[in-house]
Amino acid sequence: MRLGGVRAALASGRGTIDATLAAGRAVTQAGLLAALRWPGLKVLARELARGKANPSLLFRFHAENSPHRIAVIEPLSLAPRAAERGAGPPAEDRVYSFFALNEAIDRLGYALDRRGVGPGVTVLLALKNRPEFLMCQVALARVGASVVAASWRSTPAELAYLAGHSGARMLLFDSDIAGVIREAAPRLEGIPPEEMIAIGERAPGFSHLDDLLAAFDDLAAERGASPDRSERAAVVMYTSGTTGKPKGAVRGFGGGIVLPALGAIGATPMRAGDVHLAVCPLYHLTALGFVNLSLIVGATIVILPEFQPELFLEAIQRYRVTTTAVVPTMLHRVLELGEARLSAYDTSSLTAIFVGGAPLSPALAAEVMAAFGDRLFNFYGATETGIVTIAGPEDLRASPGTIGRPVAGSELLLLREDGTPCQDGEVGELYVRSSLLVSGYHRDPGATRESTRGGYFSVGDLARRDARGCYHLEGRKRELIISGGVNVYPAEVEAVLHDHPAVAEAAVVGVPDRAFGERVRAVVALRPGATASEGDIRAHCRARLAGPKVPREVVFVDALPRNPTGKVMKRELAGPEGKSAD
Repeated sequence: MRLGGVRAALASGRGTIDATLAAGRAVTQAGLLAALRWPGLKVLARELARGKANPSLLFRFHAENSPHRIAVIEPLSLAPRAAERGAGPPAEDRVYSFFALNEAIDRLGYALDRRGVGPGVTVLLALKNRPEFLMCQVALARVGASVVAASWRSTPAELAYLAGHSGARMLLFDSDIAGVIREAAPRLEGIPPEEMIAIGERAPGFSHLDDLLAAFDDLAAERGASPDRSERAAVVMYTSGTTGKPKGAVRGFGGGIVLPALGAIGATPMRAGDVHLAVCPLYHLTALGFVNLSLIVGATIVILPEFQPELFLEAIQRYRVTTTAVVPTMLHRVLELGEARLSAYDTSSLTAIFVGGAPLSPALAAEVMAAFGDRLFNFYGATETGIVTIAGPEDLRASPGTIGRPVAGSELLLLREDGTPCQDGEVGELYVRSSLLVSGYHRDPGATRESTRGGYFSVGDLARRDARGCYHLEGRKRELIISGGVNVYPAEVEAVLHDHPAVAEAAVVGVPDRAFGERVRAVVALRPGATASEGDIRAHCRARLAGPKVPREVVFVDALPRNPTGKVMKRELAGPEGKSAD
């Protein structure tokens, strides 16, 4: 082995030791040892001995360790009325204990297994936020199937692409979108009509989940638990597709997920006994990632079907929510309610608001901490990498705009175009290495090769590290604007725009320019009741930015176009003449 290889091996060994130590600290810090009971310990010992360190294990463990603890609540009567503090879940809410939830997962897993779903079979999910989303994810993992979670807002064409590209043979869908599924059905060539199964209300012309379960209820007495082939399962998470066709990132359920998960928990105030509010779409990393982390500590998960600012606050108050995960645009909408309406809700139970999925401006971070206190945690991650960095309130104040520091178990590299490491303050492409990395892109070896370098993975983000060791995103590599030979990083200009008192949100793109090659275009949405002209915006930027970075044009819009997970669709902002990031 060459010297460089020896150094890499030693560094990797040190990283594993550090991650293991951090995991041990997280277990103690989160109160997991104190919550451990003998029945749960037996499950852990048995399943870990079989190599079953995966999300499926969580449900079996908690079903034995704390069977009567509430696992999931789906509010059915939530209304923005500032309910009495500590009122608790009404009787009509759907509530599952950990024991009942694991039983439901086992029952579904058994039915899927008898239906022929197992290793080598891919199932497409198109579900709204509801307990069945978690049940289906875990049951499919237990029988060894691959799961593709699609947005329930997908068009028939998008569903056809996902089904065809993934090779899906079954579709589990929310009955609310039965009309879209009916339109898409002729194009879902790999999925027979009888394998299109509705969840929720019955949908005419389609099978229903209850039918699938009832078909095997006569064998319930002899069935026992569903088979556990979770080591052969996989999740195929398709990227959000803001710059072109989505790519399917393939993640397995090996034991390597444990250390980085505990590393992330250790960087947060997450504790045993938490109540976590899931309000982002569960098919996306922001929601599902923090739901899984919360389940590790045995939290109760409150699942909201959709985001509305006052319903969000009402849920925090009614269920005494301790943690939640959101995207920045949700925080914008909450703050727009104004101080009087915010103060009508008791949010004192909160210990952490996790925000990610899109850049968090320093101005928004400061407003959120002024309204909710030092409970804001900005994280960076991607479908392909899992959660990579976390910034707590202290770092957000000392290094405005930061995405934080690497969580234990994640190693970061910033590389120049020539592959050499960047110095502090220098912008480079961000590469990540951890045991949470996906194995690659489904049916796209070329994209997999382009994204990997020596065991590290890049999704094309540009970043820099400051003198405090905190990382800052500067945009995506494909979004870099070169104006008159000067590199313009959109995030730098966007941060200045967000400092303008009239600006609610802003995005920066490059468009072709005959003289400069590209020019900077700023797309701005103003705060309600605020006014500002193009000249005002440009003068504000000139006072803070070098000439080539100042927007040559400012376009005002009511709101930035975003996809369902909160990411700005910059391709739309560039217009037909703008450069594509495909």
